[in-house]
Amino acid sequence: MNERQNDGSLMALSGRHDASEGGHDAGAARPPRAAPGAARPGVVYLVGAGPGDPGLFTLRGAELLATADVVLYDELVHPALLDGAREDADVRSVGKRGGDRVQKDAKQAEIDAELVALGLAGRSVVRLKGGDPFLFGRGSEEAEALARAGVPFEVVPGVCSPLGATAYAGISLTHRNIASSVMIVSGVTRAGRPFDWSELASVRGTICVLMGMQALDAVVAGLMGPGRRDPATPAAAIQWGTRADQRVISSRLDELPRRAREAGLQSPAVIVVGAVTSLRDALRWFDRKPLFGKRVLVTRPRHQARATSRLIRLRGGEAVELATIEIHPPPDPARVTEAVRGLSGYDAVLFTSENGVTCFFREMDRLGLDARAFGAARLAAIGPGTAAALAARGVRADIIPGEFRGEELAQAVLADPVLAERLAARPAAGVRVLLARALVAREVLPERLRAAGCEVDVVPVYETRPASAARREALIRALSAGEIEVVLLTSSSTVDSLCELLGEGAAARLDRVLLASIGPITTATAEKRGLRIGVTAEVSTTAGLLDALDRYFAALQAAPASAGQ
Repeated sequence: MNERQNDGSLMALSGRHDASEGGHDAGAARPPRAAPGAARPGVVYLVGAGPGDPGLFTLRGAELLATADVVLYDELVHPALLDGAREDADVRSVGKRGGDRVQKDAKQAEIDAELVALGLAGRSVVRLKGGDPFLFGRGSEEAEALARAGVPFEVVPGVCSPLGATAYAGISLTHRNIASSVMIVSGVTRAGRPFDWSELASVRGTICVLMGMQALDAVVAGLMGPGRRDPATPAAAIQWGTRADQRVISSRLDELPRRAREAGLQSPAVIVVGAVTSLRDALRWFDRKPLFGKRVLVTRPRHQARATSRLIRLRGGEAVELATIEIHPPPDPARVTEAVRGLSGYDAVLFTSENGVTCFFREMDRLGLDARAFGAARLAAIGPGTAAALAARGVRADIIPGEFRGEELAQAVLADPVLAERLAARPAAGVRVLLARALVAREVLPERLRAAGCEVDVVPVYETRPASAARREALIRALSAGEIEVVLLTSSSTVDSLCELLGEGAAARLDRVLLASIGPITTATAEKRGLRIGVTAEVSTTAGLLDALDRYFAALQAAPASAGQ
């Protein structure tokens, strides 16, 4: 009997018991309870989104974003953060960039009025602002407007750009031996006039200037005024700090405008002035990651792409999500229903993908079944990703092969001691195996099991189809413009769909990028299509594929150094 997690069933039983106690009619429906930390109706939450990297978003911010009715976000908020919003939430951009101060003020007045109207209408609202709401983010102005209208509000601080961008650039704002203070200033005032740099005459620590790139010459001239900073003071400018496209230049203060122009640095950027910037060569870490700055195409369906994209960002890269396949219901859903209802009659249930798990359990949910429906069946997963998908549904896989291929899964199933004992006990009848998979898949797994005496029911629980023509055009544009450097090939079906999506000339278009394959079977499929694979993972998982990419790019980085020795 395989071990399972029964928390879901226990919670359901506890809920029914609770509903029958106290002064409530057991037959009356109770209104659903909101989670303790959920966004409350009629409250506006001013939430800091952080400096760019979605991983720096706070837990409280994520909790509110996931439960709010309305989300109004700034232009600089990373798009991946918006994936955390409720599916039925009203999510709108209210970004305002550019040099027209009057237009910006008018736009801000509209935002203030909208927040008040939404709050008074009883909506729960997250106002998602780049960095921290109260640090040059006009969060205080929005809070004042809410307070005047009597609308309740809360503030959730965010990691501000001076802290986040400098840390990712390898610049410590303070240092016991170098700088004991930090001054953060805006490059322009509300009226659009330059900051009064005479206020910094006595500041000897680190100076951070925000919103100063459009007037960088004036900013530097002001910092070098009488009694202020020496022109030779170390300085740096950090564009898109904490993101994969982060760019940093370091120079003397007086040379910073020229160096920024040569590098093409623009807003948004943080200017840092002080001796601490000289520590960058020793402290830099983010832009030394092997995947730093690489734009990696994730071809998986959107619900699976999120996890892969997060892993890419953790390694310093930027994910470009564009699914080459779409998941559709199977052509014969009645077969899936029949298989789910007859689960207790199987000795083993096999899953060969996360999509298979998702679609199979969707039918179980529809029929009101849980883990107990599997009875004494042994559960097999082709790899750790599929096993994790089972674990998320409260079920533990009994069988996971060492190598994540159909051949290895068949061998692992036949070597399982429980199934081997059942097979030996009833050689005539064999053991009954249910294989829940895609409509089109390799036949090696069921064939080997049948050859060993198993009765195998192959039940397609989903169908993969090529993506739409609109995605084809978007992908061709991105490849032609050099906006993609690496393409992840995570299955043979992904390879086929990618080639079908690109049509004639697919191999030529993909020859411009690094193709990274999740394993030898996928590589073989790609090579049959005329594709040139640059990296094949040794461990056939998404993490294993990214590990292989790390090693590939680390070797490239080390090659010039080795050549110079």
